Amino acid sequence: MEIKTIETHPFEDQNPGTSGLRKKVKTFQQPNYLENFVQSIFDSLDDIVDQKLVLGGDGRYFNRQAIQTIIKIAAANDFSELIIGQGGLLSTPAASNLIRKYKAYGGLVLSASHNPGGPEEDFGIKYNVSNGGPAPEKYTQAFYQRSKEIASYKIAEIPDIDLDTIGTQKIGALTISILDPVNDYAELMQTIFDFDLLKQSIGSGYITLKFDAMHAITGPYAKTILEEMLGAKPGSVINAVPLEDFGGGHPDPNLAHAEELAEAMFGPNAPTFGAASDGDGDRNMIMGSQIFVTPSDSLAILAANAPLIPGYAKGISGVARSMPTSQAVDRVAAQLNLPCFETPTGWKFFGNLLDAGKITLCGEESFGTGSDHVREKDGLWAVLFWLNLIARKRQSVADIVTEHWQRFGRDIYARHDYEAVATDIADGIVAYLREQLPTLPGKAFGDYIVQYADEFAYTDPVDGSVSKNQGIRIGFENGSRIVFRLSGTGTVGATLRIYLERYEPDSNLHDQDAQSALAPLIELAEKFCEIKKRTGRNGPTVIT
Repeated sequence: MEIKTIETHPFEDQNPGTSGLRKKVKTFQQPNYLENFVQSIFDSLDDIVDQKLVLGGDGRYFNRQAIQTIIKIAAANDFSELIIGQGGLLSTPAASNLIRKYKAYGGLVLSASHNPGGPEEDFGIKYNVSNGGPAPEKYTQAFYQRSKEIASYKIAEIPDIDLDTIGTQKIGALTISILDPVNDYAELMQTIFDFDLLKQSIGSGYITLKFDAMHAITGPYAKTILEEMLGAKPGSVINAVPLEDFGGGHPDPNLAHAEELAEAMFGPNAPTFGAASDGDGDRNMIMGSQIFVTPSDSLAILAANAPLIPGYAKGISGVARSMPTSQAVDRVAAQLNLPCFETPTGWKFFGNLLDAGKITLCGEESFGTGSDHVREKDGLWAVLFWLNLIARKRQSVADIVTEHWQRFGRDIYARHDYEAVATDIADGIVAYLREQLPTLPGKAFGDYIVQYADEFAYTDPVDGSVSKNQGIRIGFENGSRIVFRLSGTGTVGATLRIYLERYEPDSNLHDQDAQSALAPLIELAEKFCEIKKRTGRNGPTVIT
């Protein structure tokens, strides 16, 4: 195996965000761009010689070509084994599981998550560490620093690898194992959930379901588990074939983008249960007949009912949520006397808490929930959790949600996204918000009296690391909140997310429409940030 050293020059824009490096495909296709970033990762890691690396992605455009390049760079950097999903495919939670199960040094996950795919769209790459979770900031900052000074990369001169044949290939000292991407993950799910009960409930017709894979990575996983293993009717999984451009759709599981599913679930003769997942399989949208469950409520309901699931029958050690996620799970934790942690957005912040055994369940309002079974959020895991809950409680989704609100109260919640805002305007909005923070506490705006106004900072209780500037919070004395945060997952301009939350303890008022109930907070949010005024827009791009 001949190894070549190729001279290169740094790119200034290879700073990984909350979920790795995401750019347009054409950016990654620039000569040496992908190679630089991968070599920067390998240069920043200790003792990679003779180590095992997991590799796979969501199948979006450029996935196969990127994997072939990464194989050659990994070979040149003396990894001893590569574990790759057949066809170069691996969902993000499945990749996390493989890293943990086979005790790999780490893994490279190729995805831009819920962002669109295709030649003109997005691509991404992130490194996961040996616990199966996304690289913490100390790693990603090291990758970025190295990328700014890199002068060469190493690459092996070998033919492209056959990614489609399951089995083991040997090239020099390097072993390449091509695995079925679904098998190990399906086995893991069987250790957590009651598959016999699910088969009985689905087989008897008590549970009918529709799952929208959005032409993304979870198609093969959902077909195998839901249809083949659990007996859901053929066609229960729709848009099941992963496509490089996700069928021209936007693989973001929300009511705006999963239109076919939403139409079915709010239509006549709706199935018992509906769900969707995203590009790389780590997000989930949960629906029942005539009802959409917010991710914040979903996390709280899973936490409240966890002991009903075989994998959590002994109870859970604690819960965590990202800061913008509603306080619904906090109320569950308080009643059940469980530790509850508030972290910045980004799944990597849950990793230390999970590894230390401080929490069992965690989640984000951005349609991500997970547990200590892997170190990523996991879309199909959440789907199976809900199905197991329906089968065990013998209740509809709507009844489970209503019962939960009656016990804990309802956190009426919505997120307003303003996408592709010019960066200078977005930065100006944040600066304007910061200026107001010292003046807000104690001020009254109608029925809303400001209790606190701050910029969220997080001190990790496990390693003591500090993360600052994680979003602006304005909290009111009645338990309501408005949160403003610039998202780090887009590739064009900036996305300003506005999170609105109002606590309603009165069960007679639980059936309110969220946007109507939140109208006073929506007006206050505009008063504080002036996004409509500054952008000239009439309203948000997406409401969830």
